Amino acid sequence: MIAENVTISYDGIAAVKNITMKFKEKSVTALIGPSGCGKTTFLRCLNRMHDMTKNAKVEGKVMIDNIDLYDKAIDPIYHRRKVGMVFQKPNPFPTMSIYDNVTAGLKLNGIRDKKILNEIVEDSLKMAYLWDEVKNDLNKSAIELSGGQQQRLCIARALAIQPEVLLMDEPASALDPIATQKIEETITELKKEYTIIIVTHNMQQAVRVSDYTGFMYLGDLIEFRETKKLFTDPKDELTAKYVQGQFG
Repeated sequence: MIAENVTISYDGIAAVKNITMKFKEKSVTALIGPSGCGKTTFLRCLNRMHDMTKNAKVEGKVMIDNIDLYDKAIDPIYHRRKVGMVFQKPNPFPTMSIYDNVTAGLKLNGIRDKKILNEIVEDSLKMAYLWDEVKNDLNKSAIELSGGQQQRLCIARALAIQPEVLLMDEPASALDPIATQKIEETITELKKEYTIIIVTHNMQQAVRVSDYTGFMYLGDLIEFRETKKLFTDPKDELTAKYVQGQFG
């Protein structure tokens, strides 16, 4: 996935300014920066979520498989099959079972074969490291799960449609340390098969899970390089001050 010269504005005021990033396949890229710097705004544009925001305008290109996802000929639904999304707060469908949560997107896409659905449910829950905990309770309501389990269910739901890219907006910020560790372990395993882009306020988490990090400030991409280099030898003075905790 490549973002080229992306600018996002609301009512003519730019929240993200001319950002270009190339996301390496089968790796984790973290987006860090203080609150309000544009991290989540930028992340959401990679899934065309601003299509649903009044007075929002996205300029530039988001390329995947040499196709611009903002091309007028591209169906946003087709695009969202390519790019999965996991939100900050676990959001399983509350009236659905664990099984139905995972299969919801598949059924919307016309897949009804029970054998195929069963296989995808098992595979997706295994990839999200939840299968062993729920395999005997697939018909249980999703909201009966713990917060950490609900978030891994949301990851499984995103994986079920077999995307190429997985976006995560602070996926562990609402979880306890043990649940956070499981989410991080899941991310580390998933990057063997997926390109992952994660927004996080937790700099230690960025160091633990990401291969590359982009530091954003006031809508600008200040620095983007390998995580270890960005944290140990930042090129920009502003990056250095942020990773050293001088502001946040």
